[in-house]
Amino acid sequence: MSSQTAGVLQLLALIAALSLAYRPLGDYMARVYSSEKHYRPEKWIYKAIGASPAAEMRWPAYLRGVLAFSAVSVLFLYLMQRVQGSLPGSLGFASIDPDQAFNTAASFVANTNWQSYYGEQAMGHVVQTGGLAVQNFLSAAVGMAVAVALVRGFARVRTGELGNFWADLVRGTVRILVPISVIGALVLVACGAIQNFSGIHEVGQFVGGTQEWNGGAVASQEVIKELGTNGGGYFNANSAHPFENPNPLSNLFEIFLILLIPFALTRTFGRMVGSLRQGYALLGTMATIWLGFTALMMWTEFAHHGPAFEIAGGAMEGKETRFGIAGSSIFAVATTLTSTGAVNSFHSSYTGFGGGITMLGMQLGEIAPGGVGSGLYGMLVMAIIAVFLAGLMVGRTPEYLGKKIGTRQIKLAACYILITPALVLGFTAVAMALPTPGNSMTNSGAHGFSEILYAYTSGANNNGSAFAGLNADTQWFNTTIGIAMLLGRFLPIVFVLALAGSLAEQKPVPVTAGTLRTDKPLYAGLLVGTILIITGLTYFPALALGPLAEGLAS
Repeated sequence: MSSQTAGVLQLLALIAALSLAYRPLGDYMARVYSSEKHYRPEKWIYKAIGASPAAEMRWPAYLRGVLAFSAVSVLFLYLMQRVQGSLPGSLGFASIDPDQAFNTAASFVANTNWQSYYGEQAMGHVVQTGGLAVQNFLSAAVGMAVAVALVRGFARVRTGELGNFWADLVRGTVRILVPISVIGALVLVACGAIQNFSGIHEVGQFVGGTQEWNGGAVASQEVIKELGTNGGGYFNANSAHPFENPNPLSNLFEIFLILLIPFALTRTFGRMVGSLRQGYALLGTMATIWLGFTALMMWTEFAHHGPAFEIAGGAMEGKETRFGIAGSSIFAVATTLTSTGAVNSFHSSYTGFGGGITMLGMQLGEIAPGGVGSGLYGMLVMAIIAVFLAGLMVGRTPEYLGKKIGTRQIKLAACYILITPALVLGFTAVAMALPTPGNSMTNSGAHGFSEILYAYTSGANNNGSAFAGLNADTQWFNTTIGIAMLLGRFLPIVFVLALAGSLAEQKPVPVTAGTLRTDKPLYAGLLVGTILIITGLTYFPALALGPLAEGLAS
C-alpha cells in the first residue's frame, strides 16, 4: 500500500468516526446547556464560589464573569510557577522566571498554550497537573460558554439575557469535558501513553553524558490538551514524543479529539436555535475548508521534488517515521485550523507552501472547525458578515436567523475580525524593525520572517504552535506574545458578548420571499468565499514576504 493510499484511508476513517459522534454529542451538549437541573457536585461548586446558577445575566454581567474568572486564573497560575521551587513534587526544578511565568500563565488561561520552555526540564508534577492541566479544562469551558451565550442571543427574543456564566462554565467542565477526558485517557494509556508520577530517572548513556527522563500524568493531560483545543505538551516535543503519542492509532485518535467538539457544536447550535439545517450549513462550510486544506497540505508535502524527497516518498524532514507524511499533514491542518497548537511534526521543516498552509489556517480565524467554542462564535461572526454582503448586493436589510443585522451588529462584527490582524501584523512589524528580536531567528530571509510572523499569528489567534526555529524564550517575546495572547483572546470575547446582547434584545423578523435562505448550499458557498477573501486581503502581503516567497523560490 502506498503512503498516499494510507493517508486517504486515515482521512476516511477520521471522517467516519466524526460522523458517528456528531449527532449524539451535539444533541447532548444542547441538552447540557438548556437544562435547568443542577447536579449535586455542581451545587457544591456553586456554593464554594458563591454563585447563583439560576440568575440570568445580561451581556455586561456575563462579560464581567468571564474577565474576573480569567484574571484570577492568570494570577493563580503565575504565583504557582513563581513558588514552584518550594512546592512538593517539583522534581527539584527551580521557580519560573517572571517573564516566562507571565507568558505561560497568559498562554494557558487564554487557551493558547504557547510554550517557550522545555516542559520536562522546567515544570514539576504539581504545576503540570494542578496548574496547566486544570487550565486546559477551564479555558476550554470558558470558550464553550461564550459560544453558547452567542447562540442564545440568536435564539432568545426581546430579553437581552444570555444565561449564567458560572452555570455554563461548571456544566461544560463537569458534564462534557471531564467525562470524555476520562474515557480518552484510558484509550491513550491502552495505546501506550504514560500515566504516572515518576521522578527523574536515567534511560540511557552516550559518549559524554547520560539521557534522563521524568514521568508524569501524561495521558490525562494529553487528552484534554487535544479535546479542549489547548495544545500545550507535557514534553517539549509535544505530540511527536512517544510518551504522549506512541503510534499511528493514538495519532489518529488525537486528531479525532481535536475535531470532535468543534464540529459537534454546529449541531448544538442547530438544536438551540430550532433549525438543524442552519447547523448543517455551518458544518458544511467548516468541512469544505478543512478538507480543502488537508488535501492541499498532503499534495504539497507528497509532491515535493528532488532525489532525497523521492527516496523518502515526500518531504520527511521534521516528521516522525511512525506517522509519515499523511499522519503529519492531517494533524498539522487539524491543529492550525483549530486553536489547538499541538504538533506531531515541526512546521518549520515543511515545504514553503506547507508552512504557509499552517499559517493561513490560523489566520482564517481558526473557524474550520476552530477551537472549542471559539470556532463556533468566530464562524457565526463571519456568517453575519456574509449576510451583510449579500444584503448589499440585493439592496435588502440583512437578516440572519430572524434577527436584523444593523449598524451596531456590523460594527461589532467588524471590530471582531479586525482586532487579531492588527495584533499579528503590528507586533510582527515592530519585531522586524527592532534589532534585538531579530537575533532570535535561526534563519534569515523569507524563512526567518516566517518564524516571527508565525509566532505572533499563533499567539494572537490563541493557537500556541511554533514554527520550531525561533528562540522565543526572551523577555521581548515572552512579554509581547503574552500580551498578544491576552488581547487576542479577550477583546474578541467583548465584541461577541456585546453582539449576543444586541441580538437577544431584538424581536424576530418575519420570513418573506426576499429573505436570504442561510440554510442552503448557495449561502454556504458565499460564506466560504467571504472567509477566504477577507483573510486573503488582510494577510496576503505578509504571506507574500514569507512562505509564498520561500515556496516560489524552492
